Amino acid sequence: FFIIYLLPFIVNYIIRLFIYVRKFMEKLNNLLNTLTQPFTNIITIVVQFCLGISFFLHGYGKIPMSEGFIGFLASKGVPFANISAYVVAWGEILAGIGIILGGLLIKIYPIVANVITKLSGLTIVIIMINALVIAHSHWSIFIGERGAVLFASEQLFLLVLGLFFLVKGNNQ
Repeated sequence: FFIIYLLPFIVNYIIRLFIYVRKFMEKLNNLLNTLTQPFTNIITIVVQFCLGISFFLHGYGKIPMSEGFIGFLASKGVPFANISAYVVAWGEILAGIGIILGGLLIKIYPIVANVITKLSGLTIVIIMINALVIAHSHWSIFIGERGAVLFASEQLFLLVLGLFFLVKGNNQ
């Protein structure tokens, strides 16, 4: 009997709490939008630049080509490992430059810049899928040694960013 008597008060309190939380979230959302608004026009180019630098450095680190990398690819059954190693290294270098260039050319040559960005994104996706399948297939996202899991998450992150720019290009 006592609970039935208190039930309307409890329901009223819960409804008022939800209204208060909603108003608080609206204010917080407005504050965050106000703080981040000045950066909305540049954030895509910042991400493009960071991805481009990362991918460029991944490729640049492979030059001059080491016999160890070629041997590793051959041990994984990659056909024409000596040629594939150079294709991977130069693909990473050019995709990194392309992602950056696509962002920089957007105001001058928007169509060309968009095509460069999308093709670079496609290159990154292809390279990262192959990297995950060939070089990192023994790693898991949730299990395994801590370093391997963390490094696999970097590979997945690069894959997703490549996919983002393949699909989105430079469209705001």
